[in-house]
Amino acid sequence: MLLNSLLLGLRGQAAMQAEIIALRHQLTVLQRSPKSRRLVLTRIHRCLWVWPSRVWSAWRSTLIIVQPDTVINWHRQGFRCYWTWKVRHGRSGRPQVPKETCDLIRTMSRENPLWGAPRIHSELLKLGVKISQASVAKYMVRHPKPPSQTWRTFLNNHVSQLASVDFFIVRTIWFEILFVFIVLAHDRRRVVHFNVTPHPTAEWTAQQMLEAFPFDTAPKYLLR
Repeated sequence: MLLNSLLLGLRGQAAMQAEIIALRHQLTVLQRSPKSRRLVLTRIHRCLWVWPSRVWSAWRSTLIIVQPDTVINWHRQGFRCYWTWKVRHGRSGRPQVPKETCDLIRTMSRENPLWGAPRIHSELLKLGVKISQASVAKYMVRHPKPPSQTWRTFLNNHVSQLASVDFFIVRTIWFEILFVFIVLAHDRRRVVHFNVTPHPTAEWTAQQMLEAFPFDTAPKYLLR
């Protein structure tokens, strides 16, 4: 009890000091701004408000000179500028697949209509051609297939045996990205499992699937 009271007291003092600093900062900005002109905030002033908005829960109550939505928009603009700079000054994208490799993939696909992307990919690796299976599937020849049931019919017939997995991102104050992995069951539209990681590897994703469907509870169909 004594420790909890001490922690609450320290938090209260920290919040009070943060509120005093925020009010003094706004007062300084108002005093330095000409009364006949529109209030202009520099990048330093914006950064001073973006950082507390991510770590201080009561920042909205002390904000006077601008709207809270404006501060949130500043943070989003900073995030976009950071990643724009990183893309322009970072590594280039994926290397293009040589034309000879594309022609070889199409030839193998045309002459072996029963081969899928995994089989062609493995044959190319035997020949010393380094390429991903996704690229192989992209350049394969599309063979006509007989008509099948519609997607809606398939979902209706197998809704109890369907599960979906997907990633979405969460941005942090330090301009980092966290990947959220989520597993959904279609029969009752419920969340079966979720987890967060900064580096979504194949091994980590496979472990999440094992945790989501232990033993013999795995669904027959998986959408991703």
